[in-house]
Amino acid sequence: MSTEWIIPVALGLGLSASAGFRVFVPLLVAALAAKSGIIPLNQSFAWMAAWPAIICFGTATVLEILAYYIPFFDNLLDAVNAPLAIAGGTLLATSVLPADNELLKWTIGLIMGGGTAGIIHAGTSFLRLASTKTTAGAGNAIVSTGEQVAAFSFSISSLFIPVAVAVIIIALIFLVLYKLINRQKK
Repeated sequence: MSTEWIIPVALGLGLSASAGFRVFVPLLVAALAAKSGIIPLNQSFAWMAAWPAIICFGTATVLEILAYYIPFFDNLLDAVNAPLAIAGGTLLATSVLPADNELLKWTIGLIMGGGTAGIIHAGTSFLRLASTKTTAGAGNAIVSTGEQVAAFSFSISSLFIPVAVAVIIIALIFLVLYKLINRQKK
């Protein structure tokens, strides 16, 4: 892999992981960053920086954040958001990859972006289920707040220090996978 891929892959990884915490936060951050010229999007993803997309992502972000503060509904939302997180992660990763070959770009986007978002989302879903089980849902607001902070922090940090964020994300993925595998053994 050439050096021209390092920053886009790291950026895609950070934004995709953020989609695992909240689907629409990194889409909104990426759209605003593209609109302001902070990140370049592939030509076929220019629509993400248009005002209609930004308004849609902004509205969806607010609704998603609010919905996660409704006890037990947040668990249902986790199930619905699982495929959306994978789709969002795929879209975000694919939108910044410098590949000319569309099949290659979408394949890498799906594996790297969708996979990362799916793993992070699975980890947060299990965390929320544990919180629901141990606190009857009362502790879920704390989990939701942590997820929101992580989604915004990773999304914004990915724009400015993508390689550092990618290293943290990779460590987080290994931690989530380790916990999920050990959970299966019990």
